[in-house]
Amino acid sequence: MNTLRLSTFVLFLMFLSACQQQRTFDVLIKNGRIVDGSNGPSFTGDVGINADTIAAIGDLKNDKGRLEVDASGLVVAPGFINMLSWAVESLIEDGRSMSDIKQGVTLEVFGEGWSMGPMNEKMRTASLEDQGDIKYDIPWTTLREYLEHLTEKGISPNVASFVGATTLRIHTVGYEDRPPTPQELDSMKLLVKQAMEDGALGVGSSLIYAPAFYSSTEELIALCKVASEYDGMYISHMRSEGSKLLESLDELIEIADKADIRAEIYHLKQSGQENWGKLDAVVAKVDSARAAGLHITADMYTYVAGATGLDAAMPPWVQEGGYDKWAERLQDPQIRKQVLQEMTTPTDAWESLMQAAGDPSKMLLVGFKNDSLKYLTGKTLKEVAEMRGISPEETAMDLVVQDGSRVGTIYFLMSEDNVKKQIALPWMSFGSDAGSLATEGVFLKSSTHPRAYGNVARLLGKYVRDEQVISLEEAIYKLTKLPAANLKIKKRGELTEGNYADITIFDPNTIQDHATFEKPHQYATGVQHVFVNGTQVLKDGEHTGALPGQVVYGPGWKHGSE
Repeated sequence: MNTLRLSTFVLFLMFLSACQQQRTFDVLIKNGRIVDGSNGPSFTGDVGINADTIAAIGDLKNDKGRLEVDASGLVVAPGFINMLSWAVESLIEDGRSMSDIKQGVTLEVFGEGWSMGPMNEKMRTASLEDQGDIKYDIPWTTLREYLEHLTEKGISPNVASFVGATTLRIHTVGYEDRPPTPQELDSMKLLVKQAMEDGALGVGSSLIYAPAFYSSTEELIALCKVASEYDGMYISHMRSEGSKLLESLDELIEIADKADIRAEIYHLKQSGQENWGKLDAVVAKVDSARAAGLHITADMYTYVAGATGLDAAMPPWVQEGGYDKWAERLQDPQIRKQVLQEMTTPTDAWESLMQAAGDPSKMLLVGFKNDSLKYLTGKTLKEVAEMRGISPEETAMDLVVQDGSRVGTIYFLMSEDNVKKQIALPWMSFGSDAGSLATEGVFLKSSTHPRAYGNVARLLGKYVRDEQVISLEEAIYKLTKLPAANLKIKKRGELTEGNYADITIFDPNTIQDHATFEKPHQYATGVQHVFVNGTQVLKDGEHTGALPGQVVYGPGWKHGSE
């Protein structure tokens, strides 16, 4: 073979080899700053996706994609996990999950005390009657059926849920202030078993509210022992976040220890200025428990105000029996007199967020069910009381009766310094404690807490970029791999080959929350692209209309594999 023919043959082999090495991915994300969720240093590289799976990460410049996304100057991260989501109704109304998708959230985790199953007929009837602005049918009975109802309808994010201890109690005991009978407790334990095998993440409680308030530590331990058999978690809005904060943390640690279960504190806070100094003691207790071998973690939202209802301003005994009984009692002059006295008297017997706020001017009314009262939206309880010429406490009682609901309320409770200290804790992740809303349609009938639109963007913009409380790599870890590991969720939470392609691509220089307490219905900006299970849901900051969300099942799932 002469030299020319040999050279031609060698070039042909090199060309053939290059062709063989070049891969074509369904999606190729190029030139991004990859922050993979591991808390390791970022690096410049590419991500290849095939179907719903990450197929390759690294230098893929010789490859191509059927869809190519240039991520130059942008961060490429795992999709973010919202550890405390109340998008249970908003996703039925609008599956696009606009306010969270625009922040890069690809997994919504439900179950703070209340879960959308298991239902019985009495609960279904009550739930239909209690609906506010969003109206929907309830064709499901179990929690799994609810989650699969969402995905069959079509939603953009993935969804997962704890089974609610409140829901279990209502299902079995009702709204009565008494312990369950042995037979009722057995029924509750069986419901936990069924929920865990149906893919629940564990048991969630919310202990400041009736009827959850009536649950004993022993009852919760019994339920958690069942969840522990399936490697589930106990997650709790603790019995107090104020005057009895440390004692309530002791209860959570006791439950974790005696039930041999991982435990997480929902939206850790120190409510009321007199309790702001307790954070160091909280951290010491958690660190001590972790050092002793218990798996204790926490989540939080990035604001100094919480949001719940006016029920959190009234003693639990007046709420026994559910809303109808509560409203009936509030119309009895003698009972009103007693409630008024308890609402204005400092106490450790129950958690009063009104007392924690310190002044009715720090209570913002944002959620009315009755159209005739919606004109009060955005006013403080103090302002409404002055309009009516009666005390704030009497106003709160009247509003609950007149609205037919607990009335959504924002309470200003926390310290900005403590928010920053909590963000830096190594065992902290994040949850909005809100629905995923849209700046249109039925969502505009009510106000909301700005955390629904800005919880993640505020972390990455204000606290990471602007104030440098933690590094970008650590923040991404706390939004992704840490919560996924805590929940025992497989193949999510980290950019690695073989994991599901839940990916958020954002500009670290411009990501910003815009929602305020005065004008909460404003989207965050800076997130450019979002992929859920390999499908692009957000493109150049705009929703594509894709609805690829799936149910993420917990570690006890017996009906298939994730």
